[in-house]
Amino acid sequence: MSSSGAKRSGPPKHQNKYAWKPNAGRKINETEVGGRFRPLSEITGVCPRCKDQIEWKRRYGKYKPLLQPAKCQRFSKRAVRQAYHSLCPGCAKEHGVCAKCCCNTKQIVGRDISEVEAEQKMLEEAIKNSRERERRSLLRACPNRY
Repeated sequence: MSSSGAKRSGPPKHQNKYAWKPNAGRKINETEVGGRFRPLSEITGVCPRCKDQIEWKRRYGKYKPLLQPAKCQRFSKRAVRQAYHSLCPGCAKEHGVCAKCCCNTKQIVGRDISEVEAEQKMLEEAIKNSRERERRSLLRACPNRY
């Protein structure tokens, strides 16, 4: 008999033959969130540590997207649109904190919505003022445009 308090050390008894895959036996509906036609949104407004945590959840099938907007912890309005965030983007940017863990960080991952909108507006202007040939090449270069 072995002692009750001793832990086994060393390599595992058996090596896995293949890596574990989440949802391996389940068919993916391409029109659902996370499918090919409706991919998951970009992770923005969080510190690098929180971004890694959310990416891990996505990679291993633990991620649950929000079905309805959640309440912001600062001013209690339903303005949080990303899963696992506790602050809305406005409050997080105003106070200079991570939207998930609420800690003060200098390095925030992802782009702000206003930056994305400004870039989109600039692209629309460039498309409007260009020739047909250039317009088609610009539209081909932007895969996220429908």
